[in-house]
Amino acid sequence: MRGSIGGPRVMLRRLRELMADPVNAQERLDKIVVTIASNMVAEVCSVYVLRGDARLELFATEGLKREAIHKTSLNLGEGLVGTIAAEAEPLNLPDAQQHPAFAYLPETGEEIYHSFLGVPILRGGQTLGVLVVQNRTQRIYSEEEVEALQTTAMVLAEMIAGDELDSLVTPGENLALRRPQHLTGRALTEGLGLGHVVLHEPRLVVTNLIAEDPHSELARLEEALGHVRTSVEDLLTRSDILRAGEHREVLEAYRMFAYDRGWAERIREAVTTGLTAEAAVERVQNDTRARMLRQTDPYLRDRLHDLDDLANRLLRQLVGWDHLAEFELPRDAIIVARNMGPAELLDYDRERLRALVLEEGAPTSHVTIVARALGIATVGQVDGILDLVNFGDPIIVDGLSGEVHVRPPADVEAAYIEKVRFRARRQEQYRQLRDKPAVTRDGQTIDLMVNAGLLVDLPHVKEAGAAGIGLFRTELQFMVAATFPRMREQLALYRAVLDAANGLTVTFRSLDVGGDKVLPYMRSAQEENPALGWRAIRMALDRPGLLRTQIRALLHAAAGRELRLMFPMITEVDEFDRARELVERDRRYLERHGHPIPNKILLGAMVEVPSLLWQLEELVARVDFLSVGSNDLLQFLFAIDRANSQLADRFDPLSPAPLRALRKVIEVADSGGVPVTLCGELAGDPLSAMALLGIGYRSISMAPAAIGPVKSMLMSLDLGALQNWLMPELHMPHQGLRKELIAFAHQHDVQI
Repeated sequence: MRGSIGGPRVMLRRLRELMADPVNAQERLDKIVVTIASNMVAEVCSVYVLRGDARLELFATEGLKREAIHKTSLNLGEGLVGTIAAEAEPLNLPDAQQHPAFAYLPETGEEIYHSFLGVPILRGGQTLGVLVVQNRTQRIYSEEEVEALQTTAMVLAEMIAGDELDSLVTPGENLALRRPQHLTGRALTEGLGLGHVVLHEPRLVVTNLIAEDPHSELARLEEALGHVRTSVEDLLTRSDILRAGEHREVLEAYRMFAYDRGWAERIREAVTTGLTAEAAVERVQNDTRARMLRQTDPYLRDRLHDLDDLANRLLRQLVGWDHLAEFELPRDAIIVARNMGPAELLDYDRERLRALVLEEGAPTSHVTIVARALGIATVGQVDGILDLVNFGDPIIVDGLSGEVHVRPPADVEAAYIEKVRFRARRQEQYRQLRDKPAVTRDGQTIDLMVNAGLLVDLPHVKEAGAAGIGLFRTELQFMVAATFPRMREQLALYRAVLDAANGLTVTFRSLDVGGDKVLPYMRSAQEENPALGWRAIRMALDRPGLLRTQIRALLHAAAGRELRLMFPMITEVDEFDRARELVERDRRYLERHGHPIPNKILLGAMVEVPSLLWQLEELVARVDFLSVGSNDLLQFLFAIDRANSQLADRFDPLSPAPLRALRKVIEVADSGGVPVTLCGELAGDPLSAMALLGIGYRSISMAPAAIGPVKSMLMSLDLGALQNWLMPELHMPHQGLRKELIAFAHQHDVQI
C-alpha cells in the first residue's frame, strides 16, 4: 500500500483494539476514521450510514467539517456516496469532481479534495453504509488500498449490525438494517402470529475477522476448499446421480463453481489483506451477493443459491460446524425458512410456535398441511425475506391477507393486536355454532369432519363440534419418531385416538410416506420425481411387513369397536384387493388365536390417482367407503408439483374440469350406495366447500380451525338453489368459476 503505515494488518489490529475500548459509539467511530486516515495516508476518511428512509447520513469524519456530522445526508443514488450504496460497487477516482454523479455539499468543505475512494459497507449482500477516503492530489488508489478499505468496511458492518449505533440515530429514524419492512406473499394457513424471528437454518456469524498468521490462514483455506470439493465429487459419484439428466447438469454446474479459480483466488487475496479464512469467505460472498442481487437475469440470480451454498459449506468446514447449534426457542417463535419438510416443522415445540413464513411453499405442500393441522398461521412465497431478517427481529404474520411485517412500527403492531382481539371474538362466535347441527337453510344435513394426525389434534375434534375424524394421518407418528415406531407404540396411539373420539367416526389412513414425507431412519433410493414414485400403498405392498405391523396394531386398538381404514395412492383395483387381503389375513390370525377384534371392519380407498376415475364402478363394488384426496388428485390432473410456488396459482381448482372429475366420483359412489368423504384442502375454504356441496358432497373433512367458517357458510346456504345454478355451469366453457361462485354467494347472502 503506497505510503501506508504498517499495512492493512496493523490497521485491522488497531481497529480490533478500538472495538474493545470502553468509549461511547460516537467516540469509537471518531477514533476509527482517524486510524483509517492515518494508516492510508488519507486527508479525509468518512463513514456514511444508511438510514431506514434510504438516506445516507454522515456519522463520522476525519478531514471534513465536523459540524456536518449527523447534519449532512444524501439520497440513495445521489452523489458519489449514494451511487456506491445503490450499486454496491467501489468507486476509485483521480478527480471526483469530474464524475457525472458528483454532488457538491458545501457544508462539508470537501471541494478542495480531488482523489476519492469509496467502498460499500456490506453485510449479507445488503448495503449498510459507505466508507470513503479522499486526498487533495489527483491519484488512483492501488488495488491493495481498495482491498484494505473493503476489509475495514467489514469491521464497520458488524458495528452497524449491532445496536451500538442506534443511540446516534436522529429520533424518529431507524438504521436501514432495522427499518420496518412490509412484504406480501401468499396466505397458506389462516391465522395471525405476532412474535420474533427464528431462522430455520441460522446464519453462521463470523466473529474472528483479523488473522494473526496469514500463512496459516491460507493453509486452512486450502484444506477447507479441498474438503468441500471432495464432498461435491462424492455427491456426483453417488449411484442415484450417475445417470444423465437435468439433475446431473445442475450438479455439474455446481461443481464448476466449486472449482472456479476466480472465486477461490478472490478469497485468497482477501486473506492476504489480513483477514481470517472465514472472514475472507464472508467478504467475497458479501460482494458477490450484492452484485448478483442487482442482476435482472433470472439465471444469474438462480446461480446465487449455488454460490451461497458453497460459501456456507466452506464456512462450516472452516469453523468446524458439523451440525446447527442448538438454541433456546423463544416463547413467541416465528419460523422463517426458504422451505422445509413437514417433519422439520414437527421438530419445533408447538407451544412456542406462533407462525411460519416461507420464501417458497404452496397451499397443498405437506408442510403447509401439517401447519394447518397444528393451527399455525403460514404465509408462503415471500420473496427475499431471508435477506431482510435477523434472529430475534419482531415480526407479524397475517395468514389471512398474506402480509408479513418485519420490525413493524408501533401503529402497525397496535392495529394487529386489535386484529387479534377481533379474531378471538369471531372465533367465539364460531364456538357458539359448535353444538348446532350442520344443516343448510333448505334442510340438508352435512357431515363436517376434521383431519388429524397427532394426539394434540384430538381435543380440537370436540372443540370444533366436528362429526368425527375424516382423515387420521398415521404417518405423522412415524415422521416425528427417531426410529421406526414399534407395534405397541402404534397401538397406544390408535387406541388413544379411538378413546378420545368417544364413539365418533374415525377413519385411519394407512402409512403414506414418500415424496416430501421422508423417514430419516428408512433408507430409500433418490427419485427424480418422488411425488410420482415409490410411496404410500406402493411402498407398503412392496414391504408388507411394515403394513401388516400397522394393520395388526389397528386391529388390536379397535377391539370391540368399529375400525375404518383406507389405503392411499391406489392406482388400480388390484392394489386395493391385495391390501384388503392383508387385513383379512391378520383378522383371521387374531381370531384364531383368541384375540379380541373389531366388531366391524370397514375398508376404503383414497381416490387421488386419475386412473381410478375410469375404474370407479369396479372399485365401488369392493369398498365400504371412498375418500377423495383432492390435493394429489388435482396435482396429477393438472400435471403440477403442488410444492412448486411458481405453479401454485397457475390453475384454479374451482374450474369445470376438476369439478366435473370430483362430480364423477360422487355420482358413481351414490349409484353404488357407497359413502364418500372429501378430505383435501378444498374442504377447508368456505367458497370451495360451497362448490363441493353444490356438486353433491355431503361429507367433507378439514383442519379443525376451518369447521366454524364452513359451518357458518352452509347454515346460510340454500343448497337446492346452488345446485340448480351450478350443475349447468359445469358444462359451460368457463376458464374458472370462482368469480361466479363469489357472485352467487353475495346475491344469496351466503357467508363466505
